[in-house]
Amino acid sequence: MAITLFDIIKGPRITEKAYRLNQVVKKLVLEVHPKANKPLIEEALKKLFNVEAEKIGIVVLKGKKRRAGKFFTMGKLRKKAIITLKKGQSINLMDMAEVQAEAVPTAEE
Repeated sequence: MAITLFDIIKGPRITEKAYRLNQVVKKLVLEVHPKANKPLIEEALKKLFNVEAEKIGIVVLKGKKRRAGKFFTMGKLRKKAIITLKKGQSINLMDMAEVQAEAVPTAEE
């Protein structure tokens, strides 16, 4: 199965640390396909969002080993990319994520 451009970038990683990196240091943290590499991520950013990356760092998050009864299972492998965009370019995925989070109804409503 070949990876398409739309499969490479899964979405923004929404954590406090990722939000802080985006607001203070202007870095973008994205969840990416486990088989994606730096050139594929750079190509996907260029074609999907029309921005160019200055630097791309990849972090592999291995699945945790868990026990279910007498059996051990492994969580799935995940990969995140920390991207520094070139000067003057930006993507506001964190702001979009906040708007989506506000649109979701809560149990109180």
